[in-house]
Amino acid sequence: PASPSQAPSCRRIGIFGGTFDPIHIGHLILAEEAWFQLNLDCVYIIPAGDPPHKQGVDLSPVEDRLRMCELATADIDYITVSRVDADRPGPHYTSDMVRILRRQVGAGVELYFLMGMDSLRDLPTWHEAAWLVENCLLVALSRHDVTLDWDELEAALPGLRDHVIILDMPELEIASHVLRARVRAGEPIRHQVPKPVEDYIYSHGLYRDLRSDRLPLAR
Repeated sequence: PASPSQAPSCRRIGIFGGTFDPIHIGHLILAEEAWFQLNLDCVYIIPAGDPPHKQGVDLSPVEDRLRMCELATADIDYITVSRVDADRPGPHYTSDMVRILRRQVGAGVELYFLMGMDSLRDLPTWHEAAWLVENCLLVALSRHDVTLDWDELEAALPGLRDHVIILDMPELEIASHVLRARVRAGEPIRHQVPKPVEDYIYSHGLYRDLRSDRLPLAR
């Protein structure tokens, strides 16, 4: 996929951030549903470099995660894999990332920030949450196991509900942490990640217990 500076003209952009360790078909289905339901021109997938809420978590190097995202989306013309977090020092707050994207794409572009329902529930604890609410539309992806207290959310972030779109999404029981555990256990992941991502995981020795067994990252 093209970098943001190379992407075709997009007036409605979905922002899909995460660790993507690894990216899986659930991520791709969510991106597709948001693109279709919201009539988006582009979806930016943005692997986090140094996410503040994952301090102390043993993440794969960001270059590995970026490459897996590129492989997973190589044939999807509306998706752009962005290095906006990878190419700047951390910690990587969402509000900072959105500011950078806004400067890159211009003031006339509509930004839709894709997030899980659990993230929306916890939004008042985010860094500069009020700024984020004011500067992009928040798109929460429905989950049957998460309930929202709108009165509590509105008390913390007045006007929030007017800036939120709830999208009905297919729920798949696929999670990156489960995939990592399956690889460590020698269990198959063939139908849960795109084939090029599966090949990359095995050829680079990702998610093994013995990190010294990893092969060098291809550059």
